[in-house]
Amino acid sequence: MSFLLDRLETWLTLLAWTRGTAGWLRAVRQGPARAPAGAPTRPRPAPTGPIALPTVHAVERGLAEARAALLGLQAPEGYWLGLLEADVTITAEYCLLQHLLGRVETRRERKAVAHIRDLQLPEGGWSIYPGGRSDLSATAKAYFACKLAGVSPEEPWMRRARQVILDLGGLSQVNVFTKITLALFGQYDWEKIPCMPAEILLLPPRAPFSIYQMSYWSRTVLVPLLVLFHYRPIHVLPPALGLDELVRGSRERTGLERASQLLSLKSAFVLLDRLVHLYDRYHLARWRRAALERAEAWLVARAEVPGGLGGIYPAMANAVLALRCLGYSEKHPLVQQGITALDALVAEGPDRLQVQPCLSPVWDTALAIHALLESGVAADDPTLVRAGEWLLARQVRVSGDWQIKRPGLEPGGWPFQFSNDFYPDNDDTAVALMALARLRLPDGTQQEEALQRGLAWLLGMQGEDGGWGSFDADNNRLWLNNIPFADHGALLDPSTEDLTGRALDALGYLGYGGDFPPARRALHFLRATKVPGGGWYGRWGVNYIYGTWSVMRGLKAIGEPLDRPYVQQALDWLEAVQNPDGGWGESCESYADPAGAGTGPSTPSQTAWAVMALVGGGRARGEAVARGVGYLLRTQESTGRWSDPVFNGTGFPRVFYLRYHLYPTTFPLWALAAYRNAMREAD
Repeated sequence: MSFLLDRLETWLTLLAWTRGTAGWLRAVRQGPARAPAGAPTRPRPAPTGPIALPTVHAVERGLAEARAALLGLQAPEGYWLGLLEADVTITAEYCLLQHLLGRVETRRERKAVAHIRDLQLPEGGWSIYPGGRSDLSATAKAYFACKLAGVSPEEPWMRRARQVILDLGGLSQVNVFTKITLALFGQYDWEKIPCMPAEILLLPPRAPFSIYQMSYWSRTVLVPLLVLFHYRPIHVLPPALGLDELVRGSRERTGLERASQLLSLKSAFVLLDRLVHLYDRYHLARWRRAALERAEAWLVARAEVPGGLGGIYPAMANAVLALRCLGYSEKHPLVQQGITALDALVAEGPDRLQVQPCLSPVWDTALAIHALLESGVAADDPTLVRAGEWLLARQVRVSGDWQIKRPGLEPGGWPFQFSNDFYPDNDDTAVALMALARLRLPDGTQQEEALQRGLAWLLGMQGEDGGWGSFDADNNRLWLNNIPFADHGALLDPSTEDLTGRALDALGYLGYGGDFPPARRALHFLRATKVPGGGWYGRWGVNYIYGTWSVMRGLKAIGEPLDRPYVQQALDWLEAVQNPDGGWGESCESYADPAGAGTGPSTPSQTAWAVMALVGGGRARGEAVARGVGYLLRTQESTGRWSDPVFNGTGFPRVFYLRYHLYPTTFPLWALAAYRNAMREAD
């Protein structure tokens, strides 16, 4: 069986080649979000007016106010945690889930509707990031959640939303995960959704279609969905609450349209999906029973971990529904624990309620430690000691899914959330290692042991290509992104430039140089992935500015000569895309159109990344840095903080974006401190 699956993978790759060009195949390998070579740099208009270096007094005052603001946000336990804001979809899905579970609270639902309505665009739709266009799936979920909450579809703003949905194609054109949500309410036919039979859980872990060839986020979302696909539950609604008004004028794509690119990989998967649907209809009862038993065991083991399945909203919500389908009562501890974890994501104010996709305390805490240390807080300051000890306690010491690809590797990473034992990640591990390496904690032996264990884990997670992915190693069969179920294009977790730069940054902090073999391999990866004429792509932050900052820190930390042409070219690109106001900005649109790399209104976080990259690259005394620091000082608020007007983080490129509310406090502080320190060293 394994031999046949390997041959199938080879056939699919060859089929992809027959479509036409080597460039298309390269795009499949690199993934849909990768920028093509030669993305334009879009130089800005030359700034006008005299160049004035920020005064020492102004920088020190801004630093002091920002440092005080960040210190004031620390929790008594030692961690930092900022709001992690998503688009309207998570809040809408949470409202819909309450109806499925029969636990609607009218008061809270009204607050959620108020939040949803606040985000509606003037034309009636909802976007997936501020400044974006109306998104069909986001608009459909928002409309449905408001209608179930009792909002009349004849309200003017609901009529506008309905028209946007119809103009964009109606319910038949929403994405797969939205179709699943609609099917749970009987508003979409389960048979028309791309099929994923539970039997894929019986495949060997290294088989091409195994769940372990998918990313952690896809895996945790999919396994409970396999249970739902089998039982196909439907929460019956009164006819008046249905969505018939969103079907008029919409249609499914015809078979000819699907097969218009006969030799394309997607069309091959469409044909495969028809066969899978046929099998699902007449499945072997013995295999299905074994698959459901495996799904239950898998879910139970991971749902028992505090924080919910995978620590992310979609997986947690699906897990609760799947457990109910499997016969677990509403009062069962696992179900109740899952609901409690979901409720912990709710951010409720006096008249508004929104739901976060997950919580980010490890990430926020490690970044805050870096910024405060850079700003001059002592490494043994009680505030940072408390934070460091909190970080030490979060280190994962148990096995997880990552061991499928790295079976001999001992645990030692850090998660993103308070607890996520099965899924530590390389990004959090790298920043936690750097933070802990800079602190002086009372128990030096424990600190050193954690550093050694974490370093060994991080090194063991390096991919064969020299880079690092997020949660798994060598999770790079990117042709799987073409299966109909994966229409979000983010099924995999390949190596990325920003994470590879972060890993190099950690290696540098721990005393390694560019001659260290893992560092040499990582440098090769980064040289190969740099955009000609520009910088580096940012998978987890928006976008090329973030990626370039991440890589530049790694290059400096590891001792890569900064006068090399490819490094100087990246620094030149950053200076070229600076805005006339002195700041930097980049829209989420650059993921869909790389020509917009570095293009957008200035924001504090993106300006801070650019300033730190240039300072690290030896350009602290340049005009670009002076203007960038000036922008940060001008935009600092009376609270000592800053505010990002747009989304600054990335969940899935082109699909799901985030606003880290702590970023515009942490990163500008860090940037001002880096500038101040570099200027001191130069004097």
